Amino acid sequence: MTADNAGSPGPVPPPAGPSTRELTEQLHHRLDRIESLLTGDPTLGEEPGAVEPPKPVWQSQTEAEQRWAVTVVILCAVVLQFFLPARLSIHPRWMLPALEIALLLALAAMNPHRRLDKSSRLLRSLSLSLAGAISLANGWSAVKLVRELLHGGGSPSGLTLLGTAGAVWATNVIAFALWYWEWDRGGPAARAQGTADYPDFLFPQMQQDGIAPPNWEPGFLDYLYMAFTNATAFSPTDTMPLSLWAKLTMMLQSVVSLLTVLLVVARAVNVLQ
Repeated sequence: MTADNAGSPGPVPPPAGPSTRELTEQLHHRLDRIESLLTGDPTLGEEPGAVEPPKPVWQSQTEAEQRWAVTVVILCAVVLQFFLPARLSIHPRWMLPALEIALLLALAAMNPHRRLDKSSRLLRSLSLSLAGAISLANGWSAVKLVRELLHGGGSPSGLTLLGTAGAVWATNVIAFALWYWEWDRGGPAARAQGTADYPDFLFPQMQQDGIAPPNWEPGFLDYLYMAFTNATAFSPTDTMPLSLWAKLTMMLQSVVSLLTVLLVVARAVNVLQ
């Protein structure tokens, strides 16, 4: 034997593979994953000690919002209806405003708490009826006003026409804000419970951590701001509609606002000249 052969190391043993126990555990895990896919049970096949992914912000339970903001804005809409000329209102003129006040009082009596944390089919029906009454009154006034301008009926002064157009436009903003507020994820009470799988509107505070409190929830004033910006820009601004109904409703509001601005305001400026 030579010196070189005597000093050379022996054959290198192959790396040790997984043990039989490890292979068995991996096989069981894969079988559990297959079973979870077939049965729809997400708990099967999870790694021991796995951390569940955090819930989206819109599925978190939050404190229900207070009623003062929506109540004040609805009363403003009722007052604006009385500033419209009698020829643009549904007769008798007091009927729809009285109905809106009655619905508002009924909602307050059925849920006397400061916060809108109670939900029922009757409350939901009354809330939607209130939004519908305001929309009906304002839609009637808008149609009558546009028809009057197109047919050249009447000769109101420029300031009167601007005031009428402003009241119709502002009530339009309030009406659509109510619809957004009532329909987004099932309404204020359902939003506080966090039961919706997906949001209808994506607010900036829902897209990035650290720019709002963890339990942030949009309130009525957020929907009022969204309706205002949509009525002035004729398109979404910072809040994006996700569901089909939200897109169609925002499109309808933009059309109504655009007609009001183009027909009514343009005619008023012409009269002023």
